[in-house]
Amino acid sequence: MAFTLPDLPYAHDALADAGMSKETLEYHHDKHHKAYVDKLNELVSGTEWDGKSLEDIVTGTYDKGAVAQNGIFNNASQHWNHSQFWEMMGPNSGAMPSELEKAINDSFGSADEFKKKFAEAGAGQFGSGWAWLVKNSDGSLEVTKTENGVNPLCFGQTALLGCDVWEHSYYIDFRNARPKYLDNFLNNLVNWENVASRM
Repeated sequence: MAFTLPDLPYAHDALADAGMSKETLEYHHDKHHKAYVDKLNELVSGTEWDGKSLEDIVTGTYDKGAVAQNGIFNNASQHWNHSQFWEMMGPNSGAMPSELEKAINDSFGSADEFKKKFAEAGAGQFGSGWAWLVKNSDGSLEVTKTENGVNPLCFGQTALLGCDVWEHSYYIDFRNARPKYLDNFLNNLVNWENVASRM
């Protein structure tokens, strides 16, 4: 069964007022994400991974010792990452649900302190990668960052929130100002209801 590009859960121009332009979503979703899906289908065809779930492919092809991951992993992980990313954003970011806010306060002291740590992780990721809020197997919350397409699945963690810090995710709207992009993401784009649903 071939993987398919998921539809955006909102119109291409729905996030424009919140700082992510229609042009960014047209390039990022319609071109970059589609390229990962197309390449993944090409690479897994006829292999042991043909017909396996995306999660099984990500965890099964991840090599923690490799500096550059293999092609199947790279495309599978980026397909998974982006599929989560679109859902983690929305046109009406709103307030954090109380259950999520309590968990964040317990783990980081305050929502502001969490946002500071998350933004620092994203800004401090050298080169391409992602910033994450994850839930560990013991239930604790942690802010992490990963290189390239590596994601929390690789470490047995649950991804609650992820932000793409590859340049293609912000260069049209923010040029080289990654910290500004991260600040805008946290304060205007995150769908906190979706984050809470992942708890």
